[in-house]
Amino acid sequence: MSDPARKLESLPGTQEKAQHFREAPANIEAEQALLGAILVNNDAFYRVSDFLKPGHFMESVHRKIFEVAGDIIRMGKTANPVTIKTFLPADGKIGDLTMSQYLARLAAEAVTIINTEDYGRAIYDLALRRSLIGIGEDMVNIAYDAPLDMPPQTQIEDAERRLFELAETGRYDGGFQSFNDAVSLAVDMAGAAYQRDGSLSGISTGIHSLDARMGGLQPSDLIILAGRPGMGKTSLVTNIAFNVAAAYEPEVQADGSTKAKNGGVVGFYSLEMSSEQLATRIISEQTEIGSSKIRRGEISEADFEKLVACSQMMQKIPLFIDQTGGISIAQLSARARRLKRQRGLDLLIIDYVQLMTGSKKSSDNRVQEITEITTGLKALGKELAVPIIALSQLSRQVESREDKRPQLSDLRESGSIEQDADVVLFVYRDEYYVKNAEPRRTPEEVAADIKTPEYLAWEEKMSKARGTADVIIAKQRHGPTGTVPLAFAAEFTRFSDLADSSYTQFVHE
Repeated sequence: MSDPARKLESLPGTQEKAQHFREAPANIEAEQALLGAILVNNDAFYRVSDFLKPGHFMESVHRKIFEVAGDIIRMGKTANPVTIKTFLPADGKIGDLTMSQYLARLAAEAVTIINTEDYGRAIYDLALRRSLIGIGEDMVNIAYDAPLDMPPQTQIEDAERRLFELAETGRYDGGFQSFNDAVSLAVDMAGAAYQRDGSLSGISTGIHSLDARMGGLQPSDLIILAGRPGMGKTSLVTNIAFNVAAAYEPEVQADGSTKAKNGGVVGFYSLEMSSEQLATRIISEQTEIGSSKIRRGEISEADFEKLVACSQMMQKIPLFIDQTGGISIAQLSARARRLKRQRGLDLLIIDYVQLMTGSKKSSDNRVQEITEITTGLKALGKELAVPIIALSQLSRQVESREDKRPQLSDLRESGSIEQDADVVLFVYRDEYYVKNAEPRRTPEEVAADIKTPEYLAWEEKMSKARGTADVIIAKQRHGPTGTVPLAFAAEFTRFSDLADSSYTQFVHE
């Protein structure tokens, strides 16, 4: 009988095809050596546990051994071939070896603990390469198939998202997460809050009374900040952006990456104002020189020196502004991923939602388009693990009511905004409406400084409302609702805590 293998080799082109056949990159010997070291000396596990996960192993049996060993070691017990075999399938066979024999062989051929990190890095890097191959194959196959519902731009954005996730997490996989991992994350968050300035679980806004009610800006939250024109919503979010960026303190992690200990890197999408206008607002707030005076050049030499000093300080803070008008949710997401990868990102701000655009499919239906935008922002916040503050307009029905304080139903295209938001804040300044309701006086009354009872009542109202503002927390998934009174300096567009501590008591709805 002829040899089938030799017969196969004689077929035309077979050898050439065989040369093109490639296996996924893996190093089974490195996986065996690392697992053996862990089973002999459990300290080896802690040298790789901060970056190596079970999913990084090529062999499924090795994934299971690493996972079980890690669980046993974290419980403070000893993981060795005897204790670990109980938690592995007894009837499992690896070649000619039983599971017990295979574990004993791993321990017998173990490397020293000194080499474990090198083996762990090799396994990790090969896992990344396999993930890259998977993403690349999907890109090629989708590009060849060219589905009607996926234009090239959508494929580029999807590939960029997957590559970003791979770069950030070291693996690209969805699916279920162990509840133990979720509990660990919750405890880590509590520990971080304990160590952070102000004991906040989130990023401090720089306004203490607001932080006390919200616990700071929480990662992955979508925070909608809304108000009628003239209420100061852009001023408030600009104040928060500067406070967060100015408080930034980086901390180097075990894997060499940098994480914010306090404050954070801020990305600001200014769709309404130019970056120059935004910078003028911040400079005005910090130097206490009116923005109108800065624009007109009505400043003294001392003021100019303050402006120069402020601008030098501002150049050092991690605040990045994108002033592209009419940006789509897909473009915004792609740029935010890029910023996080290149510079870091801890807070994202959009001014404002109604100036964004959705896909072409939804552009003929504004409510549907806003739904796509808010859903996209919520998904982006979870993907990047950063809080997103998105400004929104309120409908004109507020003006027709006697009580001008906004409600959730006042949000324009409110259904999706209210539903997707984790927190909804309204900015309300009674001073704005009281000022516009000033009773008219005749020229004679003004000249003689005669004040009618109506005018005196208005003056009293005005004195109470002057320099104050309310931030109404209308919705909050992880905390109470209510009203936070703040001070507002209109000339400098600055919000701050009220000086009198008695005012910082919260008013419950």
